[in-house]
Parts: sequence; C-alpha cells; structure tokens
Amino acid sequence: MDIYRAYIRPFPQDAQVNAFHNFDMEEKEKSVEHFLNLIKKSRRGKFKVYIGMSAGVGKTYRMLQEAHSLLKNDVDVKVGFIETHNRKETHDLIAGLPMIARKTVFYKGKELEEMDLQAILNIHPEVVIVDELAHTNIEGSKNEKRWQDVLEILDAGINVISAMNIQHIESLNEEVQQITGIEVRERVPDRVLQLADEVVNIDLTADELIVRLREGKIYHPSKIETALRNFFQAEKILQLRELALKEVASQVERKVDSEVTVDKRIRHERFLACISTNHDTARMIIRKTARLAGYYNSKWHVLYVQTPQEDSNRIKLSVQRHLINNFKLATELGAEVIQVKSNRVPDVIATVAEEKKITTVCIGKPHLRLWQVILKTNVFNQLLNRLSDSDIDLVILS
Repeated sequence: MDIYRAYIRPFPQDAQVNAFHNFDMEEKEKSVEHFLNLIKKSRRGKFKVYIGMSAGVGKTYRMLQEAHSLLKNDVDVKVGFIETHNRKETHDLIAGLPMIARKTVFYKGKELEEMDLQAILNIHPEVVIVDELAHTNIEGSKNEKRWQDVLEILDAGINVISAMNIQHIESLNEEVQQITGIEVRERVPDRVLQLADEVVNIDLTADELIVRLREGKIYHPSKIETALRNFFQAEKILQLRELALKEVASQVERKVDSEVTVDKRIRHERFLACISTNHDTARMIIRKTARLAGYYNSKWHVLYVQTPQEDSNRIKLSVQRHLINNFKLATELGAEVIQVKSNRVPDVIATVAEEKKITTVCIGKPHLRLWQVILKTNVFNQLLNRLSDSDIDLVILS
C-alpha cells in the first residue's frame, strides 16, 4: 500500500547494526529531553487568565483587585502592563500598586509606549500583571506578540495574571466573524490558553453590559451610539457569552482530566482532520477539529493526501502557498501534520486512523475534492466499514 512507503524505508543490510545503535541513542536522547522538560515545567511560573465575552465586562478591573489582595498578603506583585481605556473606576485601582515602567519606542516618527519585557525579567517579581494578551507588539520588538512575551516570563519562573476576550482565540476566528461581522486580526493560539493553570470567566448578562456601555463605563460617549448599532447588540453579546462559557467549561474539563484519576477503561479521544488543497474549507476543518480536540483535551492530527492530480507540478503556486499556510495554522493550533502521496485516499485515511489510534475522523461537506475522490474510487463503503470495525467515528463538518 502506498501509505507504507511513505512511512517505512528499508535499511541496507550492512547498515542494520548502526541503525539499531542510532535508534538506541535516539531513545536515550528522548529520555533525557523528557526529564529536562519535567524540570523546566516544575520551575515554570503559574499562569492565570481572565477571559470575557467582550470589552467592558471587567477583566482588567478584576486583575487589579486581585493585585491589591496579593499585595495585602505580602506577595511581591507588580503591574507589568495595564490598559485602563480611560475608565475611571479601573484607573482608580492602579493607585498603590507597584508599576514596572513601560519602555518608550519610536515608530514611524511617533513616540509610543510598550511593555518592558526585559525589565520584568530583570526585576523578577513573584507575580506580574500583564493585560491585553492578544496585543501585537510594536515592530522591532523582541517578540511579535505579547503572548510570546508572557511565555518568556513564565519560563523565567514568574507567575503571570493576564486577560483576553473570547474573540481573540485563534480557532474561534471564523465563528466570531460570523457573529459580529468583524474579522479579529489580533489572535492568540489555543495552545497558549491551554497552558493556563487557571481560566476565569468574567460574566455579565447582555443587559448589564449594555447598561455599562450607556453609562459611559466602556467607551467614550461619542462612540456609544455607534457601538450599540454594531457590536453591542443583545443577540451578538449572547452568542459571544455562550462561546466564553463553553471555553471555560472545556478548560475545567481539561483540568479534571489531567488532575483527577479516571477509569482507565474510558477511551481517550483522538481526532484526524482530513484536508485537501481547497483553502477555505481546509482552514474551516482545521479550526473546527482544533476546537473539538481542545474540548476533549486530546491529541489531533491533520492528514493531507496528495493525489496525482494535486502534484506540486500540476497545481498553481498560490494553491501551494495556501496549503503551506494551512499546515502552519494546524501546527500553531497543536496538530501533527501528516502528508502522504497516494491515489488511494480512503485506504490512507483508514490506515492512518488505525496507526494513530484515532477515535474521530473529520472531513468536509460533499463538495470537497476529498469527498469527490472518495466517491469516484467506489470504496467509500470500504472506508466506512474499516472505520466502523475499528470503532472510529466519521464526522462531516460544514
């Protein structure tokens, strides 16, 4: 079968001894690396994230309240970066809290302020408050994104309390755009939130949030009416609130799975997302499978079967670029990407699913090229039978 040629390369007879020796060395290196990772994890700072359905629910306010409580309990807490958005009640809470000065950066002739990552690492407080987790740093900064700064701070053994809105989660990007009509460009990979030791949802009803908006507690009075006509509509807020509640619920389940002893007979979910060169559909499948994997706190894989019709010499460069971008997206969301050359797509799917102990295979709607390939080979029933025999579910995403 073609798939085996993709995974297995026979050793020459005279190289077998060296091959086994190398394998033994690789196993030892993996063991050492695993132990080093355990050490790093034990030294790593704790990570707490406040999450909300939108701006104005009170995430920053709650972080500052917690900072005051920690300070009263003699904890060395400092504010690394806070954004009050000129909200008086939030600004008043800064009084009395030790601040780490921001650094001044000149960009395109303007003097701008940015969080001073190096100062935080040098001062090394026990706890640091870092607002706006999804923020994009000024060009020329050490890291492109603030969440990357936070990972460095955590690796240095400093505990971090941060905040973000639900619409900034990478895998929810398209769903949020459908709800709000706005594409959110500043995004945080799901794996960053999954690293959090604690995720707290700051929840308000839609009516409470709209009242706060009307009272001028979220935006400047000149922006209120525009906000009410666009983002701050009860229907949109309710849908975003549902997303936030689901996200925190999945984080709690993930924590239970990792810290509570469960019956070993319960099978662990593993997902396989099957994509083609159809850019938009592939991206949808990747994001939705990432959400499923995140919900079940499970491993997942992305499979691309390159048929002869999709050989790199036969498809446009733009299509190849889109495919590479989807591989990159899948990797950022925590997937292992598998590429196999074959014209026997169903066989490859079934074999990879069995080898990787997959519980659920995810494919796109019937208009997908992948689906057309399956139907044209007249072995779709064979695929279903093989998956069924292995107790593997097939999910069609739309």
